[in-house]
Amino acid sequence: MKWEGQRTSSNVEDRRGMGRGARVGGGIGIGSVVIALAAWGIFGINPMTTLGVLGAGSGGNQVTAQQGGTPPADDRNAQFVSTVLASTEDAWSQVFSAAGQRYQVPKLVLYRGITPTACGTGQAAMGPFYCPGDRQIYLDMDFFDTMSRQLGAPGEFARAYVIAHEVGHHVQTLLGITQKVDAMRGRISKVQENAQSVRVELQADCFAGVWANRSQQAKQWLDRGDIESAINAAEKIGDDHLQRSQTGVVRPETFTHGSSAQRQRWFAAGLQTGDVNACDTFAAQNL
Repeated sequence: MKWEGQRTSSNVEDRRGMGRGARVGGGIGIGSVVIALAAWGIFGINPMTTLGVLGAGSGGNQVTAQQGGTPPADDRNAQFVSTVLASTEDAWSQVFSAAGQRYQVPKLVLYRGITPTACGTGQAAMGPFYCPGDRQIYLDMDFFDTMSRQLGAPGEFARAYVIAHEVGHHVQTLLGITQKVDAMRGRISKVQENAQSVRVELQADCFAGVWANRSQQAKQWLDRGDIESAINAAEKIGDDHLQRSQTGVVRPETFTHGSSAQRQRWFAAGLQTGDVNACDTFAAQNL
């Protein structure tokens, strides 16, 4: 992925130098990612579920408000994140402009361990997540090591796909999709909530594909191996793959993000078309 020398975003806030924060109410630290994956087999909870969709927030866990700064210019990983975020800003500004609307860019917060959000206490074990309450993406970059070493999803474009997926949730908020789905909570069964969550997540995958298509057209910065790394990442974080690898048992009724095949299919749909209209997972008969 030829990202160096490209435009970077000014919408990255760096809280990493501020410590992990005061932990209240038994919060989970960064070392608990593997434990969270294993616990999934017991509780049926996908540890990568975003805070903002179908059950946002972590209630009583609160930490002191923090305000970060700009990432150091010599931090290559932070510059990579900033470059990817900038490319999503360009791509989605183009999409919204073509529809006669103005794209409102999100902020991306880098942190370590734990951080306050409008959705409750953000914790690294959740993986990257988007909070619609403050319209910010939260990322502990240690998750990228988890992707490579524990989930078997290495590669820079795999990381870019994860960022673009969270930006996809922001786009859903701007379009009012998140609000409509969230309004169903408490009025439908847990299995139905999970099914709605799957459609939300698959659409975010498709939106990530739309970004990949448009950024490639603009920058020509991807090689064939980059696309393969994103497709591989979609497989490794599929609900069925994670459940099978952790417990040996697949329980479709507990899926919240979709199977590997579904995640790959919807990312590919956005990638091949570059068209938001190809991402209507809610109207799809077969996911």
